[in-house]
Amino acid sequence: MGIKYLQPLSRQSFNTLTKITLNQIKLEFGAEVEPFTLHLPVPELLAGAWMACRETLLAGNGARDAKEVVAAAVSTLNHCPYCIDAHSMMLLGSSGNDFETALLDKRLSPFATWASATRTPDSPLLKTPPFSPEEAPSFIGTALFFHYINRMVTILLGPTPLPFTKGTQKKVALHIAAWFFGRSIRLPKESGRSLELLPDTPLPDDFSWATVSPAIAGAYARFARAAESAGTLALPLEVRTMVQQYIEQWDGCDVGLDSSWMDKYVAHLDESQKSAGRLALLAAVAPYRVDNTLIHDFSSHYPGDDLLVAALAWSSFTAARKIGSWLTKESL
Repeated sequence: MGIKYLQPLSRQSFNTLTKITLNQIKLEFGAEVEPFTLHLPVPELLAGAWMACRETLLAGNGARDAKEVVAAAVSTLNHCPYCIDAHSMMLLGSSGNDFETALLDKRLSPFATWASATRTPDSPLLKTPPFSPEEAPSFIGTALFFHYINRMVTILLGPTPLPFTKGTQKKVALHIAAWFFGRSIRLPKESGRSLELLPDTPLPDDFSWATVSPAIAGAYARFARAAESAGTLALPLEVRTMVQQYIEQWDGCDVGLDSSWMDKYVAHLDESQKSAGRLALLAAVAPYRVDNTLIHDFSSHYPGDDLLVAALAWSSFTAARKIGSWLTKESL
């Protein structure tokens, strides 16, 4: 299917970090899937994204099928059909239930309800999470990771990882894929094993929800550092400051198709910075609006797949960590 806007990379060009990370992904996730490999132009982001997913969804406390329900529910909230299909598949492989069936299950449906409220800061549903304090880092971390990866996938991938998009053929493909990934789902996973990929770094204050789990705290500290380094690489300080100011007052709502709000925020930037500012804002809050024209405009000023992936990752992560700031007020 391929990754949009990015040139394929030869395996001969991979550095040691990339090779080790891909080996872990293949063994423990089951394949080098595109939501991870879209980060290949920036190896530290590949490693950071993998460890954030691994230490929460795969190795963290809490039932795997419940965390897959969170992944699918957040992806539904963000209108990311690729991730809905991918984690319906993983849910089927981990429990035998597809996502529709899980929504009717008394044990699993509360996790979907909670995840579906994660873009509504004042929702009363966030006040009674269906997980324990010990499980909170795994479930909050899973939700945050999917708020991040949904944005990246919406921009860079197609509508589904499956060869068919509807009907009986899609259902059959879903079951075959669930069988394929089943062995990796059942493979025991030692907590913290991925932390060796990147050097230790302090955990930012807004990730204090993770401190109950040293492995998840370590993973998100490293991922946050990789994302911030990516932003510094790809986006001028003026653009990053502007996006952070917007995200600070963002309440999770969809901005729709109107652009007047965005024009106001980028008005003070020069032309090259405006192209970066528009891309960054939309990647953060309306990734479905990022199109060929916007990508081409950005890349004409900031050429290279590494800069494009870095800009998208920093913007997506900035939105995800904002969501985390209102989730954790109620969930811990």
